[in-house]
Amino acid sequence: MKKTYIFGHRNPDTDSICASITLSNLKNKLGFHTEPMRLGEVNNETKFALNYFNVEKPKFLNDVKLQLSDVNYLKGFYANEEMCLYDSYNLMSENNVSGIPIIEKNGKLSGMITLKEIANYLINGDFENIKTSYDNILRTLEAKELLRFNDEIEGKIRVASYRSTTIRENVDFNESDILIVADRHSVIEYAIKKKIQLIILVGDSFIKEEHLEEARKNKVNIIKTKLSGFFVTKRINLCSYNKYLIENKNNEPVYFYNYDYVNEFKESANKIRHTNYPIVDKNEKCLGLLRMADIDSNERKKVILVDHNEPRQSVIGLDEAEILEVIDHHNIGNIHTKNPINFRNMAVASTNTIIYTMYKDHNIPLSREMAGLIFSGILSDTLLLKSPTTTELDKKIVKELEELLNLDYMEYGLLMYKAGVDITGKTIEDVINTDYKQYEVGEDSIGISQVMTLSIENIENNKQAYIEELNKMSKDRNLKIVALFVTDIINNGSYLYYNEESENLVKIAFNIEDIKQGVYLPNYVSRKKQMLPKLLDVLD
Repeated sequence: MKKTYIFGHRNPDTDSICASITLSNLKNKLGFHTEPMRLGEVNNETKFALNYFNVEKPKFLNDVKLQLSDVNYLKGFYANEEMCLYDSYNLMSENNVSGIPIIEKNGKLSGMITLKEIANYLINGDFENIKTSYDNILRTLEAKELLRFNDEIEGKIRVASYRSTTIRENVDFNESDILIVADRHSVIEYAIKKKIQLIILVGDSFIKEEHLEEARKNKVNIIKTKLSGFFVTKRINLCSYNKYLIENKNNEPVYFYNYDYVNEFKESANKIRHTNYPIVDKNEKCLGLLRMADIDSNERKKVILVDHNEPRQSVIGLDEAEILEVIDHHNIGNIHTKNPINFRNMAVASTNTIIYTMYKDHNIPLSREMAGLIFSGILSDTLLLKSPTTTELDKKIVKELEELLNLDYMEYGLLMYKAGVDITGKTIEDVINTDYKQYEVGEDSIGISQVMTLSIENIENNKQAYIEELNKMSKDRNLKIVALFVTDIINNGSYLYYNEESENLVKIAFNIEDIKQGVYLPNYVSRKKQMLPKLLDVLD
C-alpha cells in the first residue's frame, strides 16, 4: 500500500502541525498507511506543544511533484555482469524491450546492453574468442555436464571441420582451446591428449568411455548438447559474459535517478532521444529500466490536506498529486480535484476540533499524546477561547480534554503562548513569515501575517524596519496589500502594520479616519473572521 501524506499549509502554525499528526494517527488506526508531514519549520509555540507531549515533529515535505519513482517502469529489471548475452537477450525479448541495464556484484550500474549492440557483436565482433562461465555455456547451448574442472571458461573457439588427419597434422591445440566436435573419436582423442580446456559434443554425440577416463586424468571439461554443430557455432558467442561486451564499449550509459522529476526527465529525454533509460538510486544502485512508453503510466502521490484548501497555501506540485481528502475550518478556496473526494469543513475555530469529532465518530480512544496535541491546536487557534471564531463545540472539547489530561487550559495555554511570542534571534523577515498566508481576490493578491505577543515593544522599537520589509514583500510578490497584525493575547486586540502603498485601502477597510502604522484595533484577534473579511471586502 502506497503511503498517503497528510500536511497543513505553508508556514505551519500549531493547529496545522498538530492536525497533520492527530489525523495521521487516526487514519493509521483505521488501517490506512499515512504519514504526517510539514511544509515549513515549526514555530516556537508548536515546538513547546510537541516537546510537552513528547511527540516528534513531522518530516519536511518539499513537494509532491511526480518523480520517476512514481512511474510504473520495469522495476527490478537488469542483468548482472556475469550473466551471458543469451540470457540478457531472452530477458529483453520476454519484456519486449530493446535494452537492459547491467549491474556489478554490489548492484551498481555498470552499463547498458541493447539488441542492436548484440547484433553488431554477432556480425562484427570477435568470433574466435569467448570469456564466460561453464554454467553459461550449459544454459546457452541447452547442454548437460559430463566433466567439469573449471567454473570459468576463456579461450579460442575451434571447430572440427577438417579431416581428422588434417587436424592432427596442422592444428596444434593448446590448453585454452574450446573444441566444437561431433562423434569424431580420433579428433576427440587428439584434443584430450593436448589437454584442451573444453570439448563441446554436438548432435548428442557419443563419446567413448576410455576417452572420458583420459579426459578426467587431463582435466578436460566436457559438455554435451543435442543442438547441431551449425546451431552451436551460431550461438556459442552468446555465451560470453555481459561485461565482455560492456568492456568493449566507449560510451557511458545515460541514466536517471529515481528521485528525478518526471517533467525534467521528459525535457532531457526529448533531447537524447533514447528508447530506454536505467533508473538508479542515490547510491548509483540500479533499480530497473524506464521505457519511454511507460512515462505516462504513473501513480500520483496521495495527499490529505488539513487546515487549508487553497493551492497557493499548499505544497509545491499539488496539481501533480491525487488529493484524497480535505479537513478544514476555513472558507472554501479555489482548489480543484480530478475525482470526488471527502471534504469535511466545519464552522469551528480549529481543525483539531473536527479531528476530535472524527475520533469520536470512529470510537477510537485518544492517547495522552494525541489528546495533548488536539488540546494545543484548539487553544492556539482560539487564542485561549477568546477568539470570536470560538464555538461552543470548541469550548466543550477543551473542557473534556482538560479532564482527560488533568491540565488547566489557561495555565497550559499561557505557557504555550509565552514560548511562541519569543522572537529573540529571529530576523524581521522570519517574524513576518512565521504565520503568513496569501489570498487571491480576482486578479489581485493580498498577504496577511499574524504574530502573537505579550508586549508590543519589540515590534514597535523596530517599526520602520518592519514597514520596509512589508513594502519589499508587496513588490517582490506583486501583492496589493501586505498586512501584519500583532495580536496582544492578554488585552485581546491587534496592532496593524501595512505596506505604505495600501494605506488608503487599509483605512477604508477598517474605517479608520486617522490611520497610522501600528494602529491598535481592539477585539481584532481572528484573521479568518475579522481581518481577512475586511480586506476582501475593500478589494471587492
